[in-house]
Amino acid sequence: METRLPGAAVLLCLVDVLHAFAVEEKGNVFKRRACPAFLMFDNAAYLADMTFELPCNCKPEEVSSVTWYFQKSMGRRKTRVLTDFSGTVIVDSGHIHVGSDMLKRFSIRMFSLIVFRARVTDSGHYLCGTKRGDLFYGYDVDVQPTGRITVAFVDRGQHIQDDYIENQFRLFTTFWDWTRCDRCGVRGEQRRIGLCYVRSTQLHPRYRTTVPNVVSCGSRAVPPHFQHLNHLRRPEVAVRSCLTPCPKKKLPQEGVQAIANVIFKLGKKPWLPHVPMQFHRHPVGKRLIVACPGARPEHAVAWDKDSVRLYRSRYLIGVNKSMRVFIDHGNHLHIQQVQVSDGGTYFCWREGEMVAGFRLSVIYERRRSRTFGDPETIYAAKIIGMSYGVLSVVFVVIHVCRCCWRLFRT
Repeated sequence: METRLPGAAVLLCLVDVLHAFAVEEKGNVFKRRACPAFLMFDNAAYLADMTFELPCNCKPEEVSSVTWYFQKSMGRRKTRVLTDFSGTVIVDSGHIHVGSDMLKRFSIRMFSLIVFRARVTDSGHYLCGTKRGDLFYGYDVDVQPTGRITVAFVDRGQHIQDDYIENQFRLFTTFWDWTRCDRCGVRGEQRRIGLCYVRSTQLHPRYRTTVPNVVSCGSRAVPPHFQHLNHLRRPEVAVRSCLTPCPKKKLPQEGVQAIANVIFKLGKKPWLPHVPMQFHRHPVGKRLIVACPGARPEHAVAWDKDSVRLYRSRYLIGVNKSMRVFIDHGNHLHIQQVQVSDGGTYFCWREGEMVAGFRLSVIYERRRSRTFGDPETIYAAKIIGMSYGVLSVVFVVIHVCRCCWRLFRT
């Protein structure tokens, strides 16, 4: 034991030195990158419901905390402050829901701004600076909608959109890399997200891009007379089949495995469940939306009902307008007007691994008798009373007019 202590001490010292070196390297990022003399905007595009991070790539060395500002477009006086002036704001992403206010959907960590589940209205300018209003770095963020997205199924021979070419601009799609196969051991699917971009020589020079004269279609660098570009081209998603083996997991000891097999054969559950299971009772006829735990829109997510695979080629939103069960582009499972046949166990795959189960029981709601104190009863009584009053007034006015008409005639 005594001979191991010096080695452990040396190892801990090395870990501290490496950690200090990493922190020093993180701090030196701001020393190596000088802030531009004239504020520029880096163009960045995302799909709605995604979570994105904007690093403050430069700041003076003496500044210990940053403040982020949001501006819908350049030149507007209305600017929103996205932090309290004391440093950072911590947000638990698990409590963020679609449609939440922007001030509840952001966090600042290590001078970077993180926006959870972005919406189209979050498009605009994001500025990194101080509470006094000194600005160091800027972003031009374009959040493109999913409501009008175009889907191409590669297995069916469908192709992506062709480029749209005009005299002064050219519209095209820039695709991200294919996601991982959403299932393992069985046939799965891969997605590839494509966003709309425009190439033109008439872009605003204050916006900095990776490729010269190329920005996303919703960028503020696009001239005002080109603002109709969003209606000419949509973001798109390509889907194809895939097959990948499951990673080998470490098997339990031989004796433990034998005990588990005996328990399973007796008709009882094994000592270790396959995936975490959640139980839910839902009334018939109501709408249900299920989210995969820990999944984000850019992740590879798949759904199964019992032993049935819910492939996107059949269940992706928009494939059939009369669909009652579908998967949206944010990887949520929707069941419209739940029926008794929808009951069962739903399994969720994330990044090629089954991570959770959802056991749904469909129930009938008991019809309760209405009382005079119910808000619905009070509201109905008010509407009926107001309608009766209006009809009474109209009836009286009509009879008064008839009487006056007879008097004038005589």
